[in-house]
Amino acid sequence: MSAILDSPGPRLIVGLGNPGAEYRDTRHNVGFMILDRLAARENAQFHLEKGWKAAVARAGDTLYCKPLTYMNLSGQAVRPISQFYKIEPAQVLVILDDMALPLGRLRIRPTGSAGGHNGLQSVIEHFGTLDIPRLRVGIGAAPAGIGAAERGAIGHVLGRFALDEAVPLEHSLRRAMDAIDCARSQGLAAAMNAYNKNPDPA
Repeated sequence: MSAILDSPGPRLIVGLGNPGAEYRDTRHNVGFMILDRLAARENAQFHLEKGWKAAVARAGDTLYCKPLTYMNLSGQAVRPISQFYKIEPAQVLVILDDMALPLGRLRIRPTGSAGGHNGLQSVIEHFGTLDIPRLRVGIGAAPAGIGAAERGAIGHVLGRFALDEAVPLEHSLRRAMDAIDCARSQGLAAAMNAYNKNPDPA
């Protein structure tokens, strides 16, 4: 883990999500939302790379990647891109949703299991290592009383944010961008120290 924390900032930033208009702005797509904002801020244009099954943009020395394989197969896109550009797993940062975290909370980790997230699990399997930095973005737990647990969870992550979540969502997305900027400029350890704590109220 120390080697990951001591490595330079990420060179490949991956936002996990599902392609298609029906999934736009759903909770499962916060990774896409954040990358779209980063790219727009830096005037970086996403281009479809059919061979990699991904949309890729370049911002200076950093690559942004949105896998277009659908969530459960994300590693099919991420691994070939990292191989082509000779980017080590320690210099990849995966952005994903986490329903175990309240909306507004972030958790940056240099390594660990997928924690039940199929997109991250696919990335881990294709790299063959748990040592892939990740930024988990809280989307809040599924409401109680909406049916069986699994069906409720799926419906929750594939659903859109409620109107009364607009302000905390905006605060969360901006904070995630700041965390990524910190990781790029100061390294993963600095970003963890600054952004894994509870955020200020929106």
